[in-house]
Amino acid sequence: MKVAIVCDWLVVYAGAERVLEQILNIYPEADLFCLVDFLPEDQRGFIKNKKTHTSFIQNLPGARKHYRSYLPMMPLAIEQLDVTGYDLVISSSHCVAKGIITGPNQVHVSYVHSPIRYAWDLTHQYLRESGLDYGLKGWIAKIILHYMRMWDSRTSNGVDCFIANSQFIAKRIKKVYGRNAEVIYPPVDIDAFEYCEKKEDYYLTASRLVPYKKVKLIVEAFNEIPDKKLIVIGDGPELKSIQEIAKDNVVIMGYQPFEVLKEKMQHAKAFVFAAEEDFGITPVEAQACGTPVIAYGRGGALETIKSGMTGCFFKEQTKQCIKEQINVFEQYDIRYEDCRKNSERFSKESFCSQFRKIKELL
Repeated sequence: MKVAIVCDWLVVYAGAERVLEQILNIYPEADLFCLVDFLPEDQRGFIKNKKTHTSFIQNLPGARKHYRSYLPMMPLAIEQLDVTGYDLVISSSHCVAKGIITGPNQVHVSYVHSPIRYAWDLTHQYLRESGLDYGLKGWIAKIILHYMRMWDSRTSNGVDCFIANSQFIAKRIKKVYGRNAEVIYPPVDIDAFEYCEKKEDYYLTASRLVPYKKVKLIVEAFNEIPDKKLIVIGDGPELKSIQEIAKDNVVIMGYQPFEVLKEKMQHAKAFVFAAEEDFGITPVEAQACGTPVIAYGRGGALETIKSGMTGCFFKEQTKQCIKEQINVFEQYDIRYEDCRKNSERFSKESFCSQFRKIKELL
């Protein structure tokens, strides 16, 4: 059986790439297709140093740094990738990969990280944050997103089996495409996060410092509870503004290497997570360390955290809700070993075992 694996783009090793890595472990002889491939030579190990088949966007001016600017061309580009000679096509999609063209004698399995976020339920947020909710550029952006929605909906008919990375995304798939999806949680390298029972008197949050992660909101909440210490790890556009507002009980460490992040995660009293994520890898990594999680009660966090057993949830993304839930959390008697045990549901081995069973559904 000839297998083709299609992804959106290859530029970094992040969440979607971890899924791709495990699919390639299951199908090591598969050929790999993507819109663009700008992976450095020293980071190609997870794709087994394969030569990739790329689209015409690869060679367009400025594509290396600004490939996302070619979004209007991406539907056309993915349709130009020729996978007609393959029996099984697997797409790993958060943008357009699921739109690859397949024939009636081919099987197309699509692992969906999310339907195109900025084209569907997050479109108005995307336009506001990009400054595209008014003016001529705004109208052009709205027309492009309208076209993307029509294309995205139409191409869902070419998928034989949808797999979602969470129940949250399965609901999005049902809403957008009118299709049911199997749920296979993404693989998390929990073995890289050793279990630790020795906790210190501080809370931790760590992520890229961008608006939707709501790290600034967490800092603002801790500013109002000076008897509780917060450590913030991460870099991004909001770093400077967060540093400017942080009070003495908030330590902004900026970017830190993995070993420092892991050590702080292992010894934190709890990990604080205020974003609405499709799945959310860092709360699972924290639990792998034996560290409970205080999270916003929306999105994938509801599936990875067991309330009262491995953490708890605040209902709204507000300072007051975060502060109140920290007080509630401190009344809990959470067993750190339960956190570790819960994280094992999301291991690489669990992902591969479930993905191999997809053949039974076809």
